Amino acid sequence: MTKITGFLEYERIEEEYEAVELRLKDYNEFVHGLTPKQAKQQSARCMDCGTPFCHNACPVNNIIPDFNELVYRDDWRQANEVLQSTNNFPEFTGRICPAPCEAACTLNINSQPVGIKSIEHAIIDRAFAEGWVKPQIAQHKTGKKVAVVGSGPSGLAASQQLARAGHSVTLFEKNDQVGGLLRFGIPDFKLDKLHIDRRVEQLRTEGVEIRTNTLVGELPADTKVTNWATHTVTPQSLQEDFDAVLLTGGAEQSRDLPVPGRELDGVHFAMEFLPQQNRVNAGVAMPAQLRAENKHVIVIGGGDTGSDCVGTSNRQGAASVVQFELMPRPPQEEDKPLTWPYWPYKLRTSSSHEEGCEREFAIASKEFVGENGKLTGLKTVRVEMKQGKFEEVPDSEQFWPADMVLLAMGFVSPVASVLQGFGVELDNRGNAKASVDAQGGYATNVPKVFSAGDMRRGQSLVVWAIREGRQAARAVDEFLMGASTLPR
Repeated sequence: MTKITGFLEYERIEEEYEAVELRLKDYNEFVHGLTPKQAKQQSARCMDCGTPFCHNACPVNNIIPDFNELVYRDDWRQANEVLQSTNNFPEFTGRICPAPCEAACTLNINSQPVGIKSIEHAIIDRAFAEGWVKPQIAQHKTGKKVAVVGSGPSGLAASQQLARAGHSVTLFEKNDQVGGLLRFGIPDFKLDKLHIDRRVEQLRTEGVEIRTNTLVGELPADTKVTNWATHTVTPQSLQEDFDAVLLTGGAEQSRDLPVPGRELDGVHFAMEFLPQQNRVNAGVAMPAQLRAENKHVIVIGGGDTGSDCVGTSNRQGAASVVQFELMPRPPQEEDKPLTWPYWPYKLRTSSSHEEGCEREFAIASKEFVGENGKLTGLKTVRVEMKQGKFEEVPDSEQFWPADMVLLAMGFVSPVASVLQGFGVELDNRGNAKASVDAQGGYATNVPKVFSAGDMRRGQSLVVWAIREGRQAARAVDEFLMGASTLPR
């Protein structure tokens, strides 16, 4: 145990943010991680519970009490070893994970939870600074070839695990850079892309061959999914050339809002808007970039993607930003005795909201309004839940001036044509149908074709994608070799 009375003696320490007026001037990360002294004090609050609910709530099952104790004892190098034994990319999750582990912390029953995410952030950042993160090159090659399609967090984790098991791994990505939504969806101010770049170099050193600008299969001509491929390979060629194929392409099909006026110029998916700014930040010229500068922006969707649109719009100089959410306003604080240790229902205010945003709840969009083909506003109505269904509130119609509307209502499914090209059976939500069973898990109905991440489970968290990539890597290794020493 760290410090027996630590949870009584110390308060939770929050990571500090750059002042709003400063961070809005650029797209740099603005969170200041804990100092070693602060991390030690934070870890001292861990009670090393007999039943660590935090460990169970974490999708990758991080061994949280153990790395907390090691930080408290100033054994940072071993803390890093423990952390990376379950999580390939703690620098991602330490920045953008919503931390379900903290919601499940026993201290959260009647106090503030241990700042597990901030400790994870501190550990991995120090590990990189000290040079402790090194490639793990397989000493023996199996002679087996594996194709991984899609380079988001699931594909990256799976590729790394499979390469470390000694397989020859080729990672296919249709865009010009690796990372999926980590690269093109999450703004740089939340995740600097250098964190992806150095992991990509690590993967290459470990033997992963990366083929960017390469589309596997076909995409519909009218798709809004990002695609900068200059080469195409067929699903059949992968099945012929590789001993196993793992599909980790993500759930890229954005949820649309088919109301009158949807075709107006000024109504865009979030994933048309966000990737463009990330590419500009990376030095790519975007002459026709969608920009919120001096515009009245409405973001439809109250989740993380909507929050990212808010933060990006404010940095571009929007005249105003309003965010709509169909659901009613959650309570300010959760009912802890009712919800603990599960993920609580409560109002969540992101750093982007704090930078300037009007938030509207229990509101539905009825019609986009425009002149000469250009958006000028949006008609809405208030709604309330009755017997499990939304009903419009009489006489609650309202008109909102708007020059830009960003649809950030989540993702419904993978692009069907990619899965259909392999002949993979779909579930009732349009995802690749595959179980997560210990035996035969992540295998599709097509021989030697597997699927993991959002392409299999649907839209989810980065940490869930990493978990599925790791588990699928073990399943593929077991399929190829008859047994596996990779962790599940």
